[in-house]
Amino acid sequence: MSTAIYSHPDCQRHEMGEWHPESPARLQAIADQLINSHIDDLLEHREAPLAELAAIERNHSRNAIGIVRDNVPAAGDYYPIDGDTSLNAHSWKAALRAAGAAVAATDAVIAGEIANAFCAIRPPGHHARPSEPMGFCLFNNIAIAAKHALDVHGLRRVAVVDFDVHHGNGTEEALRDEPRALMVSFYQHPFYPYSEVAPDSPNRVNVPVPAHSKGDTVRQLVIDKWLPALHAFKPEMIFISAGFDAHREDDIGGMGLVEADYAWMTQQVMAVADEYAKGRIVSCLEGGYNLSALGRSVVAHVKALAEL
Repeated sequence: MSTAIYSHPDCQRHEMGEWHPESPARLQAIADQLINSHIDDLLEHREAPLAELAAIERNHSRNAIGIVRDNVPAAGDYYPIDGDTSLNAHSWKAALRAAGAAVAATDAVIAGEIANAFCAIRPPGHHARPSEPMGFCLFNNIAIAAKHALDVHGLRRVAVVDFDVHHGNGTEEALRDEPRALMVSFYQHPFYPYSEVAPDSPNRVNVPVPAHSKGDTVRQLVIDKWLPALHAFKPEMIFISAGFDAHREDDIGGMGLVEADYAWMTQQVMAVADEYAKGRIVSCLEGGYNLSALGRSVVAHVKALAEL
């Protein structure tokens, strides 16, 4: 079976101003690097559908949905949600495509149509709280997909792996009281969103690391923290919040990862998925703002997923 790439042109129509690092150019950089690396033709490309409202409501309140749906501005204008998150005329549809990609990929992987999937989507999602958008994120694509796998497909255990430089506070909040879901992550600390460090729990292993941490530090915490938790939990499907802003060339963060680190982490997650989850993985783009580093890192991640 193949690895699929889910995306849609609507995801590039959402933008928050020329100054904003979370820009449409991110998806173009990924598409260009997939072609330049000569793997684009080896992947199955699928169009992201619009998410159904019921799927979003599994994770978000009506108020959170209304903040996005009811405040879409006229063409050329912006509606500010917070200091770094805004809507333009295309944001509602882009948010539906992003969530729809994650849900459709989940359906296809569980159905056995594809081996795994990477969703090249924006806006990203892991800061979006059940009650409100925040931090460049409108809806929490990964949490929506994880709850879809649990509540629609009846999976008993799913895991979320988050390797963005920022803490996935929205995902942690969404899954905190869900015993059927395990979340493992690392994140630079102290750093946005300035979350309090929560102790590990049976369904949460989120590891703060200091700025300037490099690949050796992250690989060791994966071995010491993530893998024991994942093996103990035995997930039936794994979802990846794939942020690439911990790359050493990305000025948004202050960490020192390189492409080989993303490939290695992906391979570790795949080994767990192969053992307990029939290889089922859905990965969704989160951060990554240096365009060259982002494109190269996604290629490394996707090559690992596709075993190329």
